[in-house]
Amino acid sequence: MTERIVLAYSGGLDTSVAIGWIGEATGAEVIAVAVDVGQGGESLETIRQRALGCGAVEAYVADASDEFANEYCMPTLKANALYQGHYPLVSAISRPVIVKHLVKAAREFGATTVAHGCTGKGNDQVRFEVGIQTLGPDLKCIAPVRDLALTRDKAIAFAEEKGLPIETTKKNPYSIDQNVWGRAVETGYLEDIWNAPTKDIYDYTAAPEFPPAPDEVTISFEAGVPVAIDGVKVTPLQAIKELNRRAGAQGVGRIDVVEDRLVGIKSREIYEAPGAMALITAHKHLEDITVEREQARFKATVGQRWSELVYDGQWFSPLKRSLDAFIEDTQKHVSGDIRMTLHGGQAVVNGRRSETSLYDFDLATYDTGDTFDQSMARGFIELWGMSAKVASGRDIRVAGK
Repeated sequence: MTERIVLAYSGGLDTSVAIGWIGEATGAEVIAVAVDVGQGGESLETIRQRALGCGAVEAYVADASDEFANEYCMPTLKANALYQGHYPLVSAISRPVIVKHLVKAAREFGATTVAHGCTGKGNDQVRFEVGIQTLGPDLKCIAPVRDLALTRDKAIAFAEEKGLPIETTKKNPYSIDQNVWGRAVETGYLEDIWNAPTKDIYDYTAAPEFPPAPDEVTISFEAGVPVAIDGVKVTPLQAIKELNRRAGAQGVGRIDVVEDRLVGIKSREIYEAPGAMALITAHKHLEDITVEREQARFKATVGQRWSELVYDGQWFSPLKRSLDAFIEDTQKHVSGDIRMTLHGGQAVVNGRRSETSLYDFDLATYDTGDTFDQSMARGFIELWGMSAKVASGRDIRVAGK
């Protein structure tokens, strides 16, 4: 029986050429697997037909947009996950769901190997291969660009020689990855980190310098998940899409950062994540009134470690699974409404309410009706500072000898 290889297929030049390239290099049949994670653009059927036209023996397509929003974006939101304080893990969280469908297709079509289009420099090769090793430990992995020397100029020449049904002359200087949670742009002109991004880079966001009138939005959450916008019920996918539209129109969610890649190099990245950044901002402000102080402080540390694990391709790891359990427990009372104004590149919270709030007006007020017993403060301060006071006395005593 001829060996079969499952290929993570995007419909672009590199993975289209990889179908025939892999076949010639290995003698295997190629099954192309395309996964919709809300990236927009061409229909899945168009991509499927292109894969078949490029020589795939089968083309498996999966609409995973709701699955991605529910099972990958929502845990990211609950963690307030921002890698190095900036990046909402746009690409990192899409890889595990793609891996899940690659392994599923490998089982369905009897494949022994999974292929992806990543280079040897990036994070995605790790995310794909660690995920495949975890979900399908018996499967082998190959990367045509990395392992079979499939460079872009070779890809163009191969496509023209074989007459493949893809555009090969269009020159896009950037590497772009996008899904419903956001959009990532790198390489080309951006590799000089002194260069400012040009207008043509952006697609999900309008220029914030000339915004339309301020847009006030109320987002309702239940247990950390958005369930309504301006009183209209929404699914997680609908919430992200609606805020992509409204926050994007105001230029919210543009990120320009030099980040630390897993492979040890620094890389300049431009991200657009209007819906993600608006939701994370709203969610964090709701946590501020519903999560107890010490729990919130520790959750910030957990969220940072969670972000690092996911960025580093450890979505399926035991530690990440344990952190998920802690984060999920913190969300029990994260329910209520956040009102925010979207305008000029910013999402500013100006109202919050919750039936599970820990904010007590009578304790917080400085006006008549204050229920806080101020006489407690003196003794509290004495005890709180006791350790430092004793240590200071010791230091003075030792210094005087």
